[in-house]
Amino acid sequence: MLVTFPAAATIFTDRAGYGLSSAQYGAMFLPQVVTAIAGALAGARLARRIGTRQVYLLGLALSLAAMALLLISAPVQASHGVAYPLLLLATAGVGAGFGLTVPVLNTYASAFRPAAVDSAVLTLNALLGLGTVAAPVFVAVFVGLGFWWGLPAVSAALLAFLLLASIRLPLRVSAVPAARASRAAGRGMPARFWLYAVLIGLYGICETMNGNWSQLEMTGHVRASTAAASLALAAFWGMVTLGRVLFALIDRWLPAPAVYRLLPLVLIISFLLTGLLAHGQAGAGIFVFALAGLGCSALLPLTISFGERDMTAVAPAVSGGVIAFYQVGYGIAAFSVGPLLHAGISLPEIFAGTAAAAAVLGVLATAVARRQRAVPAAGHTGHAGHAGALPSAASRGAGEVTRPRSG
Repeated sequence: MLVTFPAAATIFTDRAGYGLSSAQYGAMFLPQVVTAIAGALAGARLARRIGTRQVYLLGLALSLAAMALLLISAPVQASHGVAYPLLLLATAGVGAGFGLTVPVLNTYASAFRPAAVDSAVLTLNALLGLGTVAAPVFVAVFVGLGFWWGLPAVSAALLAFLLLASIRLPLRVSAVPAARASRAAGRGMPARFWLYAVLIGLYGICETMNGNWSQLEMTGHVRASTAAASLALAAFWGMVTLGRVLFALIDRWLPAPAVYRLLPLVLIISFLLTGLLAHGQAGAGIFVFALAGLGCSALLPLTISFGERDMTAVAPAVSGGVIAFYQVGYGIAAFSVGPLLHAGISLPEIFAGTAAAAAVLGVLATAVARRQRAVPAAGHTGHAGHAGALPSAASRGAGEVTRPRSG
């Protein structure tokens, strides 16, 4: 769902489609960022009032409404004054749905597998990534069939099915005891949270440069076909997903902190290579964006699991905080590229310049990885190099899980 709009970037900017400028396309994501940040930050507090399950269902409902608004905009896409406000409302729904559901899903993953938190969160995010892989493929197929709006139609149908199926599930996670929750709320987030916040904001910039602007780079600078551009985006998200699965499987041989230090280097290389792409190098472009996907793959889920383990006293709020600052980075990359292009800076130059953000990300990732080696020594058992052996932050900070019961 989150990738539906970037996957249809060529439709939104095509004169035969919505006819948006680069600046209008970038600004379209402003409501998404605002509502995603608000949802992620408010989710933990809202869960204490109405329950975690209800927050999850609300997020699904808002996501479904977003796809419905996008569908409604399709017949009036030629009328900019009508279609663009509908797109803004739709992206607002996408952001709110994302901000509410993703932290809850990460909490469930951590709580259901307390002995292997990193692997559980990586696997969950890999499953979430399957949809991001499918989106550009579906766009290419539906564009070829003559009705691009098939993508939001399929998304809406799947979200409706998921919502109806989820209503039947208890999905209970015991709340933090009231006294402990009050003490955690009074303390607020510890100072070291900002290390994670800045890191994930930089990650959001790196991911969004590839996720939102790869198709325009491919069709504009590389002069590839729309199908090749969709394939490049699918390759990016496909490697994001495969990387998460891979690193979850080989956690015993390549520990999560080592992966965390390595991936920013892959991102730096991918951004520099993107800046060097020339006209007609569609195949090379697909490869480079696949490499970027590998570089992005495990950084977001590992930041969540590392942060929860590092800050157990406020673990229920860490996931939401990480998602919020991820969206800050998303917004910076989504909005700033349009004005930079208008100022005469080319998209390849912007991609190459983003390597600097990846470099700073690498420095911060090294600091976080070092902290993870110190966490087991602070009173926890388990092998220091094997993050999956540590107790779950969610189980320590959010109480025991009540497993779903039939009926």
